[in-house]
Amino acid sequence: QVQLVESGGGLVQAGGSLRLSCAASARTFSRYNMGWYRQAPGKERGFVARISTSGGSTYYADSVKGRFTISGDNAKNTVYLQMNSLKPEDTAIYSCTAETSYGVDYWGKGTLVTVSS
Repeated sequence: QVQLVESGGGLVQAGGSLRLSCAASARTFSRYNMGWYRQAPGKERGFVARISTSGGSTYYADSVKGRFTISGDNAKNTVYLQMNSLKPEDTAIYSCTAETSYGVDYWGKGTLVTVSS
């Protein structure tokens, strides 16, 4: 069983930055790709970013390219999402995932990010 615990959410003004963290169970990174998804109020959950097990490949939603960066620290079993130039439309609950090529196997409970205008 994989456990994922997110942290780092909060309230920030537009144009500001936040870094989200996702602490994973030991050895998760060696078995799963890690991702971030978000769900805004009244909207469906959507993909934000993904990093491969090797850390060599990253993927981003078009809406966050150039502003968000996903990275991982294997020694700490932690994946990060650095979010810069935040916009009010980035307001959402951000959830960490452990996934394979077949889809998401595990979800974290999420952390709330609120961007004020």
